[in-house]
Amino acid sequence: NNSSNNNNNNDNNNQVQFLSSSGGNAGLALTTVCRSLRPPLPVSVIVPETTKPMVVRKLETLGADVTVFGKNWNEADALARTMVEDAKTDGSGNTVYYVSPYDNPLLWTGHSTAVDEIIDQLSCNGGDDDVRIGAILASVGGGGLLSGILEGLERNYYRGGGGGGGRRSAIIRGTKVMACETEGAASFAASLVANSLDSENNSNDDDDGDGNGNGNANEERSLTMKRLDGITSVATSLGALEVTPAVIHRAHRHQRRGRCDDTSAGGGEDVLSYTCTDAEAVDACVKFALDHRMLVEPACGAALAPIYSERLRGRLLEELSGMRQSSSGDGDRGSSAIVVEVCGGGGGRGRF
Repeated sequence: NNSSNNNNNNDNNNQVQFLSSSGGNAGLALTTVCRSLRPPLPVSVIVPETTKPMVVRKLETLGADVTVFGKNWNEADALARTMVEDAKTDGSGNTVYYVSPYDNPLLWTGHSTAVDEIIDQLSCNGGDDDVRIGAILASVGGGGLLSGILEGLERNYYRGGGGGGGRRSAIIRGTKVMACETEGAASFAASLVANSLDSENNSNDDDDGDGNGNGNANEERSLTMKRLDGITSVATSLGALEVTPAVIHRAHRHQRRGRCDDTSAGGGEDVLSYTCTDAEAVDACVKFALDHRMLVEPACGAALAPIYSERLRGRLLEELSGMRQSSSGDGDRGSSAIVVEVCGGGGGRGRF
């Protein structure tokens, strides 16, 4: 995100470089961008010991300087931040930028455009028979992707008029967001439970209504964030011990809009936590590969599990049954799509 300013920092032999921590996929993305620039920029990635050797080799092949450190991503990230601070005083004159794998508004806005694309694809050239979005399923690690999805929904909710006017907002009206994690890496679920929308501390966490996804002063409201003791799941790239507080605030705003709009049980916007076992995540990856000839890692399998797991699919369909009644109480909504954000292929082997 800072690459547009790099040329001004290359004078007098001062070197610009980027440094990030990652469970794999964010590091691969950063390395791809930095090494694709002309001239290529040096990039360092700190990964935890749980990172698959194949991912480390991919990073090195792309041109990253890889350091393996720490039992989990948080320990790797602490080292990355220390290295950036040390670079400020090492006398080299180099400029080192820290790039968070998930906790940055620019990343969230980038992710949010996926919602724009979904709405465009579901639109029917101005007709009245647009397919609505019943649910969006996404895996959660540190909360960057989920923050972006919620930002995209909020922006389109207000596009075309405040209070949810316009066709784009009609397509997403009542959309439920399923935040999917594996047992042993469910940091979002822990913080969502600890910060219930009905709790006294969060009862006035109002939406600012500007549709930019940034909220207002209430965005800084104190939350009781829960931090896991460790990561015990095979989905290691979901291994943030604690999610960004911004994703909880955004989840609250989406839930509150659902309560304002809802005139029938189960018809309003909501954010729901889905936690699957490692076995369910892996099984979902296998079934997805058989269906689509694309192999993804268990971190993505968490988002696929509510589709492929009989246990979770029953819950999903039950919670979406209220979508047959529109939020305005005018009867059948027509077709509602279930959208799965299929991401996290860095630890797999792509198509086969």
